[in-house]
Amino acid sequence: MKQSILILLLIVSAQFAKADWLKQAIEARKADILKKAEWAMLQKPVTVTAAKSERSAGGIHDFYSEGDYWWPNPVSPDSPYIQKDGQTNPENFVAHRQAMVRFSRVVGDLAAAYVANGNKRYLDHALVHIKAWFVNADTKMNPNLLYAQAIKGRATGRGIGIIDTIHFIEIAQALRIMEKAGMIPPKDLVAIKEWFAAYLKWMTEHKYGLDEMNAANNHGTCWVMQVAAFATFLKDQQWIEFCRNRYKEVLLPKQMAEDGSFPLEIRRTKPYGYALFNLDAMATVCQILSSPKDDLWKYTASTKAISKGIAYMYPYVQNKNSWPFAKDVMYWDEWPVAHPFLLFGAAAYNNPVYFTLWKQLEHDPQVEEVLRNLPIRNPEIFMVTI
Repeated sequence: MKQSILILLLIVSAQFAKADWLKQAIEARKADILKKAEWAMLQKPVTVTAAKSERSAGGIHDFYSEGDYWWPNPVSPDSPYIQKDGQTNPENFVAHRQAMVRFSRVVGDLAAAYVANGNKRYLDHALVHIKAWFVNADTKMNPNLLYAQAIKGRATGRGIGIIDTIHFIEIAQALRIMEKAGMIPPKDLVAIKEWFAAYLKWMTEHKYGLDEMNAANNHGTCWVMQVAAFATFLKDQQWIEFCRNRYKEVLLPKQMAEDGSFPLEIRRTKPYGYALFNLDAMATVCQILSSPKDDLWKYTASTKAISKGIAYMYPYVQNKNSWPFAKDVMYWDEWPVAHPFLLFGAAAYNNPVYFTLWKQLEHDPQVEEVLRNLPIRNPEIFMVTI
């Protein structure tokens, strides 16, 4: 009996601690959250139908992007592109990705404002954007990424392109908040869930999706992060459990070194940015999937744990000049920003040091490359009890 009471008190204590961290985060950022929400309230929907590339093999409703590090071959303009790892080609078609990032920013900012002050007008406007992307026949996106990360002369699309929809993760979480608040008409909710169910099916059955699932680096992490977010919105327990096991059996043990680093990211030409990105993604997986019965924040694979990953990167976020590896070939000066792993880690481990650093960093980056690699810009919305 005493043991049962102790367990109950520990659970209640843990829930209170998490709620308190959410309160502190909102208090720290409330002015910034509401400022960004007012910007979002002025935005009109822009979807993939607003721009088309002549190089796309898809139609007007198909998302299209091009491999970032692929460039024209100087031998001949008609030759297949060649790779320059870590060096982004500024002539690539990026309009659809920009629209998707903007969509994520708008809806994420509006959801955060609702969490901050409870005003449902923010969710009303978020629904306008959501319907444009997933419901309205003339503007919605097809639920696949057949034409993402294409390479001229080499591929009309690749599995690696699935990483582009990491920007739907905040959308999925915002939808959970909106559904709980009763702010989505039943007919629209059915259509939105049908879209995500179709995309989840494509991600988990198409060759591109399977290729991405089996990627050994941040791409594999981001596949799990997306499937976890979409399955949670859909209440798809099969895929939720699959992602939990994937984290335990594949992501953590095979990507993390004993010291908490990610060797596959560190060996890249942008090791600092990639290490931060992968840690953010893995921490977000833990945040989405952890439950009182299965707390991934406490899970250990041998001696490897997400707590060790955060502890490893923290000193290099606090003082980037102490980074012991090569500087990134591009965008070195733009990192770090207010990474979600710091707030999630603060709440998970009751660590005010992580929280203090998170508060001090940039919460509203404008550099496109940073926005592209920072899918969770409003981590507070992932701390709400739903």
